[in-house]
Amino acid sequence: MFDGATWDQLIAQFPEAHFLQTWEWGLVKQTVGWEALPHVWQDETGQLRGAALVLRRSLRIRGIDTGACVLYVPRGPLLNWGDSFWRRKILSDLQNLAHRMGAIFIKIDPEVITGRGVPGTLSFTEEPVGKEVTQDLSEMGWIFSREQIQFANTIWIDLTEPEEVRLVRMKQKTRYNLRLAQRKGVIIREGGQNDIPLLYKMYAETSIRDGFVIRPESYYQLVWQTFLEGGKASILIAEIEGEAAAAIVMFHFAGKAWFFYGMSRNLHREKMPGYLLQWEAMRTAKRLGCSIYDMWGAPTEFSPDDPLWNVYRFKEGFGGEIIHTIGAWDFPVRSRLYRFYTQTLPHVLNLMRQRGRIRVKQQVEAF
Repeated sequence: MFDGATWDQLIAQFPEAHFLQTWEWGLVKQTVGWEALPHVWQDETGQLRGAALVLRRSLRIRGIDTGACVLYVPRGPLLNWGDSFWRRKILSDLQNLAHRMGAIFIKIDPEVITGRGVPGTLSFTEEPVGKEVTQDLSEMGWIFSREQIQFANTIWIDLTEPEEVRLVRMKQKTRYNLRLAQRKGVIIREGGQNDIPLLYKMYAETSIRDGFVIRPESYYQLVWQTFLEGGKASILIAEIEGEAAAAIVMFHFAGKAWFFYGMSRNLHREKMPGYLLQWEAMRTAKRLGCSIYDMWGAPTEFSPDDPLWNVYRFKEGFGGEIIHTIGAWDFPVRSRLYRFYTQTLPHVLNLMRQRGRIRVKQQVEAF
């Protein structure tokens, strides 16, 4: 059996260790209907070869357990993906686990890199291991998932470079907006648990303005508080004349930081607080010993038609490297139920999103 400190120390040994595989994430998900099942793989000498925080969710209809479940390994499993023997063994073991537990399917979305740069340009390079992994997955019966939970692509900022080099890498407009925020009196302060209600209000306002759905306040309270208490999160708030204008909740673990939650008000947007906020988040991450700042999310298709295009244009201004990963893959165990689940779930989620938009809009109007 593991405790939180032991598990987190164990998975921190892997280069692609991710906060979505930490003990804290398991604690969060257990409060919303998932069971956290940590797994490890060792060779005959006891050397660690792989790890996976497997999440299990029972499917209930009107409160009655159907006996079916789904399994998900967020940003895992963790292993040396270049080792073909252990790669195939761990994938096979996860398939067997899904069979033993009577799962409809098991989903994985490890951070296996397939390429770097903008596709179709001279900057793009392929990663051979990513191609080998996707080939193995296909041969072993895994299916590229119609339901991508996490972003397959993202942007990394190399924090090992000096600040002056990172400033040079920025686009001219980004540097200008960063300095504009400094001239206009934007102040960045570190937040704490007392700021969580403020963060949610700003996040709700952001969701209405930008057209995405968020969960109830209690969920974000739990996530942010759990990671703050575990020393794996930082809150940065941009203030202008004493008023909060924007904020970031940044997670950090095993030498890497993630810009996971961002929120802003309509107030003082012309003073560009988001630019200074990102810059200070990177500086904070570096002080915490991180070498990579993950800006969390880039387009699937690098075209203005992609829903993430406008967000991407903001992020790319900071001069990071575009990272492509294999995305989420499913191994169906109960084929008929899997087809029903993947065809029905999107309709259910759309209904839930519509209700969620109405709920959040009512909250924002009441603030």
